[in-house]
Amino acid sequence: MELFPVNRQSVDHFAQYFTDAGLKELSDFLRVQQSLGTRKELQKELQERLSQECPIKEVVLYVKEEMKRNDLPETAVIGLLWTCIMNAVEWNKKEELVAEQALKHLKQYAPLLAVFSSQGQSELILLQKVQEYCYDNIHFMKAFQKIVNLNLKVKKIRRLKKHNT
Repeated sequence: MELFPVNRQSVDHFAQYFTDAGLKELSDFLRVQQSLGTRKELQKELQERLSQECPIKEVVLYVKEEMKRNDLPETAVIGLLWTCIMNAVEWNKKEELVAEQALKHLKQYAPLLAVFSSQGQSELILLQKVQEYCYDNIHFMKAFQKIVNLNLKVKKIRRLKKHNT
């Protein structure tokens, strides 16, 4: 970027210049790198907001603004949300209490997950993230079905509310 004149140091100019030169891969690489940086910043901010127990509505507004500003798809955001939500709590060491704790925690954040899993692809990614998390953290396997049902229940309620309004 710094090789370009100051008034042309933008991602769009960089991408156009190298695409025109037949090096589209280089412009694609820059966009991927920029997207990764954006996602890391979003994840950091989400973790901070969740640790401060910000209201769900504020978190939704913030994430929607960031999605729009950075042209992030819902499918990219839902995985970040799941990770941040699950990292926002210190899980009980007693395995018999983990499932109950997880359900209580997720019940609080299920509406947030529902907002950002409105498309079939993002629902599928969320389900995959839940499955991976439960597989990696074996104590959550007992709660897998209940976690999935909780998310489906919240989505069904949201659909009914939209339909009735």
